Amino acid sequence: MGTGKRVFPDTYRTTLRDRTLTMIHIRPAAGNCQRGWMSLGEQTLPVALGRGGILANKREGDGGTPRGVFHPLRLWWRADRHIRPATRLPIRAIHPDDGWCEDPDDRHYNRPVKLDNSSSADRLTRDDHLYDFIIEIDHNTTPRIAGRGSAVFLHLARPGFTPTAGCIAMTKANMLRLLARIDRKTRIVIG
Repeated sequence: MGTGKRVFPDTYRTTLRDRTLTMIHIRPAAGNCQRGWMSLGEQTLPVALGRGGILANKREGDGGTPRGVFHPLRLWWRADRHIRPATRLPIRAIHPDDGWCEDPDDRHYNRPVKLDNSSSADRLTRDDHLYDFIIEIDHNTTPRIAGRGSAVFLHLARPGFTPTAGCIAMTKANMLRLLARIDRKTRIVIG
């Protein structure tokens, strides 16, 4: 005689939990536009948002997290600090001379660059741990429009989930959870 409860084998639970997500949704928290929630299928995880909240008309330096639908392009990761994470995204180790151009007047705006002594680009090898894992997304990439925002990433959060400059930030454990479940087809819906 059955108990009336459905029992699933462990392999089913693992497959369900680890399947690739077709979409993640990031929305602001009630009463605090600098904090938010990221829904990964059946899980909802806390995130930090830009100091300007989620903005429909993103501009360089406004501190806003752009509203829209995006896709992850690749993972950048600090191989000198962490083992290679499990992910279906293309992956690239961050080197000491890697940077990101945030100058709207530069022809490399919103692209990765190699740093030299005179470069004003954002250095990806930070002393803190914010950029230990960076998910590059396709915000302002095709076409790239000067001044519409650059270096909008998903990365690690500061203690206390303080606001970002426009990115989406999370704990390391949640970043690893996300990386294991997304690929380049996953839609990232912000707003």
